[in-house]
Amino acid sequence: MSADAGLPAERTRLAWRRTLLTLTVVLLLQLRPAFTGRVVDAVLAGVAILVWLVVLAAAWRRATGTGPHRLGRLSMPLTALGAAGLALLGVAHVLGRVH
Repeated sequence: MSADAGLPAERTRLAWRRTLLTLTVVLLLQLRPAFTGRVVDAVLAGVAILVWLVVLAAAWRRATGTGPHRLGRLSMPLTALGAAGLALLGVAHVLGRVH
């Protein structure tokens, strides 16, 4: 057994944590326009929260390295779809600001 046998698992956990942290920051940036009073911005922020919660649920056990991975192979595609969804919501926010 080599000295670095646990390193791949640790790198994977750290990568999932970085992904969740990045998506959390993106979510927080998307929440800012929701307080302008426009209904469209509030709805987009609500959708962003739902997408973030799905990604969080899909990736949390992988990110923390705790417990069995209930979603198994689905956590990575769900995270990718969630990240793409948050990016599209960001584009919607930007396009909504351009008149």
